Amino acid sequence: MEVKLTQYSHGAGCGCKLSPAVLDDILSKVDRSQHFPGLLVGNSSKDDAAVHDLGNGQAVVSTTDFFMPIVDDAADFGRIAATNAISDIYAMGGTPMMAIAILGWPIDKLSTEVAGQVLEGGREVCSAAGIPLAGGHSIDSPEPIFGLAVTGIVGVDQLKQNDKAKEGDILFLTKGLGVGMITTAQKRSLASDEHVEAAVNSMKTLNKIGAELGKVDGVNAMTDVTGFGLLGHLSELTTAAGLKAEINFASIPTVLDRESLLHYHTQGAIPGGTKRNFASYGHYVEANEGFERDLLCDPQTSGGLLVSCDPSSANQVAALLQQHGLHHEAIGKMVAGEAGKISVIA
Repeated sequence: MEVKLTQYSHGAGCGCKLSPAVLDDILSKVDRSQHFPGLLVGNSSKDDAAVHDLGNGQAVVSTTDFFMPIVDDAADFGRIAATNAISDIYAMGGTPMMAIAILGWPIDKLSTEVAGQVLEGGREVCSAAGIPLAGGHSIDSPEPIFGLAVTGIVGVDQLKQNDKAKEGDILFLTKGLGVGMITTAQKRSLASDEHVEAAVNSMKTLNKIGAELGKVDGVNAMTDVTGFGLLGHLSELTTAAGLKAEINFASIPTVLDRESLLHYHTQGAIPGGTKRNFASYGHYVEANEGFERDLLCDPQTSGGLLVSCDPSSANQVAALLQQHGLHHEAIGKMVAGEAGKISVIA
């Protein structure tokens, strides 16, 4: 009997994430006053991973990420979850070293064979990233959950953070948007197999380019785009830098052609996370209501890297992205203005 994993979970992929506003409220109740000299990146910023200085020019990068199924196929669920977790290391300009698994499994509903397929999918992606899946921890849970805790390394001078963008920086986005719309359309039996395959292939693509971008001095800031949508993660860059961003909607890459995504949008394939996202940071955003705004707030699972680089390095970054078959057209720039604001030019 074919098992459809999404039937066993109330959420899907990075759409399971707490909204930015709820997360901020939770973190406001945590004492973050302690100071650790070796901690280069921690709770003081909303970055993708924690970073600890080893004192020899190198730093350890540590992250964890997990979620409930966004696809029905067990192996693909494992691949997507693993790709998404490893992305946090690449987003810091680092290179992953090893991973350990996080598995929650409803043993009264789903067989251990299916769980093994999830783990094997995760192992395959770790192997593609050149790292071992070296262990993990599992629990009996009401819904299937899978992800990784990943350890990586980065040269301190190559560390890329999400709070270092500078005025005049050029913005790039390496993967297309729309994954949330497509997977929502799939749940409602609206999406074609071809379109679902395109979304799955995007989610399974490792952001290895991040390690190479870490070596580019002109890359000032970087983050990956996941559950908060492009505008949510961009608002973290703009707020931290005390700047405003201007993005060109026509230059934003999409997983499918826009006509197909607009078709799903008009049929109501809008993830619940889209509305939660805008409710959290919409006061920062100047964008047209409807498809434009919903696409830019669309929660991504295992999305691309958002790169902010000095204009003098823009051609180098674009050439590097093109070399790897990634979207290499600039999507906007960082400008002086009210901190956190984002203006979308249609």
